[in-house]
Amino acid sequence: MAQAKTNATDTIHVRGARVNNLQNISLDLPKKKITVFTGVSGSGKSSLVFDTLAAESQRLLNETLPTFVQTFLPRQPQPDVDALENLSAAIIVDQSRLGGNSRSTVGTVSDTAALLRLLFSRVGKPAVPRPSALSFNDPVGLCKACDGIGVVSSLDVKGLVDESKSLEEGALLFPGFAVDSWFYNIISGSGFFDLKKKIADYSADERHKLLHEPECKVKIKVGSKMMGSTYEGLIPKIRRLYLTKNLDDLQANLKNALEPILTREPCADCGGTRLNAAALACRVDDGAGHEINIAEATALPVNELLELITREKSGFDNAATAPVQQALARRLQALVDIGLGYLSLDRESSTLSGGESQRVKMVRALGSSLTDLTYIFDEPSIGLHPADLHRLNTLLVQLRDKGNTVLVVEHKPAVIAIADHIVDIGPGAGEHGGRVVYEGDVEGLKNSSSVTGQALSQKPVTKAQSRKPTGWIELRDVTLHNLKNLSVRIPKGVFVVVTGVAGSGKSSLIRQTLPERIKDVVVIDQSLARGSSRSNLATWTGILDAVRKLFATTNKVSESLFSANSKGACPECQGLGVVYTDIAHLDPVAVPCEACGGRRFTDAVLKHKVRGRSIGDVFDFSVEDAAAFFVEPAIQGPLQSLVDVGLGYVRIGQPLNTLSGGERQRMKLARSLHEPAPVAILDEPTTGLHLKDIDRLVAMIDRLVDTGTSVIVIEHHPRVIRRADWIIDMGPGAGHDGGRVVFEGPPTELLKHPTSLTGQWLSREL
Repeated sequence: MAQAKTNATDTIHVRGARVNNLQNISLDLPKKKITVFTGVSGSGKSSLVFDTLAAESQRLLNETLPTFVQTFLPRQPQPDVDALENLSAAIIVDQSRLGGNSRSTVGTVSDTAALLRLLFSRVGKPAVPRPSALSFNDPVGLCKACDGIGVVSSLDVKGLVDESKSLEEGALLFPGFAVDSWFYNIISGSGFFDLKKKIADYSADERHKLLHEPECKVKIKVGSKMMGSTYEGLIPKIRRLYLTKNLDDLQANLKNALEPILTREPCADCGGTRLNAAALACRVDDGAGHEINIAEATALPVNELLELITREKSGFDNAATAPVQQALARRLQALVDIGLGYLSLDRESSTLSGGESQRVKMVRALGSSLTDLTYIFDEPSIGLHPADLHRLNTLLVQLRDKGNTVLVVEHKPAVIAIADHIVDIGPGAGEHGGRVVYEGDVEGLKNSSSVTGQALSQKPVTKAQSRKPTGWIELRDVTLHNLKNLSVRIPKGVFVVVTGVAGSGKSSLIRQTLPERIKDVVVIDQSLARGSSRSNLATWTGILDAVRKLFATTNKVSESLFSANSKGACPECQGLGVVYTDIAHLDPVAVPCEACGGRRFTDAVLKHKVRGRSIGDVFDFSVEDAAAFFVEPAIQGPLQSLVDVGLGYVRIGQPLNTLSGGERQRMKLARSLHEPAPVAILDEPTTGLHLKDIDRLVAMIDRLVDTGTSVIVIEHHPRVIRRADWIIDMGPGAGHDGGRVVFEGPPTELLKHPTSLTGQWLSREL
C-alpha cells in the first residue's frame, strides 16, 4: 500500500479540464520527466499548460501565505477543471520580454554584474571602498553628468513650443499640455507668465521658467479654491515622465511626439560607460599585457569575458577570490551554453528578444538550489539556430536531472525528440481542438495519424527551381554592431531568407540597416502599437464600425448603442466584459463581469439582433465563424484574410495583449496581403507555428512575392530556408565571430557549402 501511494504522487493527475477550448480532457503527466506538448497553433496547448496547470499551482501557492499577505495579491479564479492532483510549485519561463528601464542590463538580470563588481573590488587597483562603488545604479559609482544612464538626451524646443503663439493660443505642442489640460492649468495658474504674451517675446528669465525651471511649489486655483501644486519646467518634466522609460513602452501618441524631437548622444564625461572617474580608474591586469576596468569588461561578449576571468596569471587568478571567480564563471558558462555568449553584460535588458529573454531566465533557474519544482517553458527554441538547439536540450535535461518536472510547449522536432512523454493536442484549432489526440513517447507520435505525427514523418524538400531576381538592393560598407564594412546584394522580386546563428548580425543588417538605406520597406514583426485593454481584433481590423452600422440600420436605432465605449455598454465593467484587479507591480487579473456575464452590453442592447445574433455574440465569434456569418464585403474581407493566415480560431473580442507574438505577426501579414509594399521584412514569422502551419505560411509568402513584393525573411526554420529562392547566411559565429556573409545563393547550393553551419545542418537533416 505504501509503495502504491508513492507511485501515485509521481504523476500529475488532470481530470475534466475545460479552460477555453479544452474539451473536458483528462490525462496523467509523469513528474521529474520532460513532457512536451505539441499541436497546431490554437489547439489548446497553452490553455492546458499555462491557464490550467500553472494557474492552479500559483493560486494554491498563494493560499499558503498569511491572509494579510493574500489581501495584497490578485485573486486568481480557480481553473475550470474537475481535479488537479500532485501539483508542485510552478516556475514559468515564458517569452515575455524582460523589459526594465535603461538601468536594467543582462548583467543585472542574470545576477552576474554583482559578482563581477565583487571580484573587481577585491583584485582591482586602486582599490575601491566597496563593490557598490563600481555600480552605475549607486550614487557612489555613477557618473553625475548622465546620472548613470550613459547617454545624454536633448529635446528640440521647436517641437515642444510654437513661439509664434501665446500660452492661451496653444503654444505648448506636446501631448498632455494642451489648453485646459491638467499640466497646462499648473503652468497657467503658477503666476509666472502672461498668458496672452507670445513665447517669442519672453524674456530670458521667462523662457528659463517655462523650459528649464526645477520643481517648485505653487498655488493654483481649482474651481473656487486654491490648492498647492508642484511647478516644473517643460523639459525637466518631459525628461522625468518619459525619457527615463523605454520609448517602446510609451503610448503611441507620446512615442510619435518624442521620436522627431529627441536626440541621444553618449555622455561626454563618462564616454557612455555610466561610471564616474573613480570607478573607471580601478583596473585589473588581463594577463596579456593590458589592464582592464569594469566598464571594458562588461562590454566584452560573455564568451570573451569568461575566457578573461579564467585566464591563468591574470589579475583574476587569485586564490583569495577563487570562490567568487568560480561562481561568476559558472554563470557566464551557463549563458554561453544556452547560446547567449555573443551578448555583453552591459546590453540593456529591454533590447533582448523574447527568445533571448527566455534563455536568460533559464540561466537564472539553473542557478537555483531548489528541486522538485515544475518548470514550464513556452517555445524555448525561439531565436535559436538549429545548430544551437542541442544547447537548449542540454539545459532542459539538466533541469530534469536535478529532480524537477519540465513541461515544454514546443513545435521544433529537435526539442520534441528529447521528451520522455508527449501530449499532442488537437486535432485542429479553436473549437476544432482541445482534445488529446496522442499521448506517449516520441516514436509513437511519429507513427500516429495525428497532424503532428504526419508532419514529423514528412521528408524535407528543398526548392530546386528558384525565381529570377528582377533587380538588386545593394548595401555597401555597413558598419553596425558586429558588422564591419560589410557589403551585400539582396535580390528583388524573390523570396529571400537571411539566416545564421543567433548574434551573427542578421537583425543589424536587415532590421536596422536596410530600412535606413531604402524607402518603402514594411517590417512585419511581432510588435503592435501600444493600446488599451479595449483593443481587440474587431477594433484593430477596423470592422467594428461596419458591424455597428449594420446593427443600427437593421434595428433602426443609434449606432452608439453597439459601442462598448458608449451608452450601450455594461455599467459594471464599462463594456470590457471582465473586471481587472490591478495590484501595484503584480500582473493584473481579469475576472468575468458578474453583471453582464462577460457579454459587455446591457440586456436592452443584446435584444437587438442581426440574423438572429446579438452584438455580444459577435464579440464571442471566432474569426472563422464571423467570416462565415457576415456577407458584407467591408466586414468579411478583413476577416477572411485573418483566416488565410491561420487565425480563424481567435475570438473577435479577444484583447490584443493576450495574443502571442506569432499571432500578432500573422495579423500584420494578413494586412500586407491586401496592402502589398515594394519590400517586406518578416522577423522570425514561424514563432508559435506548428509544422503544418509553416507550410501555410510559406504558401502565403509565395503569394506575396507573386504580387510583386520583395520578401526578406529573418528565419532559422529549415522548412522556410529550404523553400526560399535565395539565401544569405550570416556568421560564421556570433558576436565578434560573426558579422560576415558566409554564403549567398539558392538553397540547393547552400547544402554543398563546406563552412556554413546552416548548410551543414540542412545536409545532416537529409
